[in-house]
Amino acid sequence: MVRIALGVEYDGSGFAGWQWQPNRRSVQAELEKALSKVANHPVTVICAGRTDAGVHALEQVVHFDVNVERDLHAWLLGGNSNLPDEIRITWVKQVVDDFHARYSAIARLYRYMILNRPVKSAILGKQTTWCYHPLDADVMNKAAQHLVGNHDFTSFRAQGCQSKSPFRIVHFVEVYREGEKVIIQICANAFLHHMVRNIAGVLMDIGIGKQAEDWTLALLVAKKRELGGATAPPSGLYLESVYYPPCYGFTKHPAFNRLPGDTKRFDSPLVNVG
Repeated sequence: MVRIALGVEYDGSGFAGWQWQPNRRSVQAELEKALSKVANHPVTVICAGRTDAGVHALEQVVHFDVNVERDLHAWLLGGNSNLPDEIRITWVKQVVDDFHARYSAIARLYRYMILNRPVKSAILGKQTTWCYHPLDADVMNKAAQHLVGNHDFTSFRAQGCQSKSPFRIVHFVEVYREGEKVIIQICANAFLHHMVRNIAGVLMDIGIGKQAEDWTLALLVAKKRELGGATAPPSGLYLESVYYPPCYGFTKHPAFNRLPGDTKRFDSPLVNVG
């Protein structure tokens, strides 16, 4: 058996999420169907993090095992030729048997994109979240710094989150403006269900002046989801990159240079994100 890892980019707006679901269109099902044609036998893929309906990925990482020999380029070209336009394999790498897309990961990087202007976009409606109130990105960034560190994120998790522990380690978070867009970039060892979208909802309320800058800190202390803000829409959320130990030989996203040197001790399984 040979283990192959892939980088996968997708527009999640037309899917019921990453995970296979009966009678519903999913990214996993489309990818497995395409790879099975190249392998000429059924292929099952394991991902770094399951994304919800409407959530996108700039670099989802998956692995799968096959018992056939194929040139790595064949997985790239053959896979993409059998995939719908909303999904693309961006790179292919043969990995050692102990590599696991989910459990070998040290950190995950997410991006939340907000279109901040008076009028909705005719083009970016499913790729961004629209906010017509002016957002103060500097205040949002200051508020976000309260989230850095090892915290109980009960106030930022979905009511139905199945994780046994509410604790996660946020390595860094940054909020900044690029023209009409306000971008939230957050890196953690793992994320709770809806954690990023709930953080985005809280930061947007702070950015429009509805809540004070220290509201993020108050919510961490309160540990009550019902006190938090609304869950932000999935359209603005992207899985941007996944970081693995250097021994696996993956290209490192520049943002991960900000991680501390001993991140391996922070490893924690990832639950559903969105």
